[in-house]
Amino acid sequence: MDGSVRQEALERLDVLAGEWVVEADFPGQTMPDTPAARCVFEWTLDGRFLVQRTEIPVAEAPDSMAIIAADPETGAYTQHYFDSRGVARVYAMSFAGGVWRLLREAPDFSPLDFRQRFTGQVSDDGATIRGSWETSHDDSTTWEHDFTLTYRRSG
Repeated sequence: MDGSVRQEALERLDVLAGEWVVEADFPGQTMPDTPAARCVFEWTLDGRFLVQRTEIPVAEAPDSMAIIAADPETGAYTQHYFDSRGVARVYAMSFAGGVWRLLREAPDFSPLDFRQRFTGQVSDDGATIRGSWETSHDDSTTWEHDFTLTYRRSG
């Protein structure tokens, strides 16, 4: 394969590249004057991978880094996630039609005590992503809202 499938998949992620301010909303929790997180998406290794770095100025929340790769044959995405707690996870990812999805339903580097999924919608102008994380403790039969994230382009 000539790599065109992977290249097309990676080009779809260009809308994420840049700097973002991230705000979280946790149900039932009021967090007044909580500073927003900073997130940067940047290309690395000749544009073959998209790196996401998130710094959160809240002691209870981990800083993180994720590396997004596209399969050269299918264009399917995988997100490799790492954080300051020492957590390492692998998410199946899709990005199409302005909808960004992450899904973790299989054990990887850490036990699968619960399943996770994220769905985010990119605004028409590419300046905002509104999304939410959900968890399942019963093999993906029932999903519960965990928290909401809003990304706002800052650079």
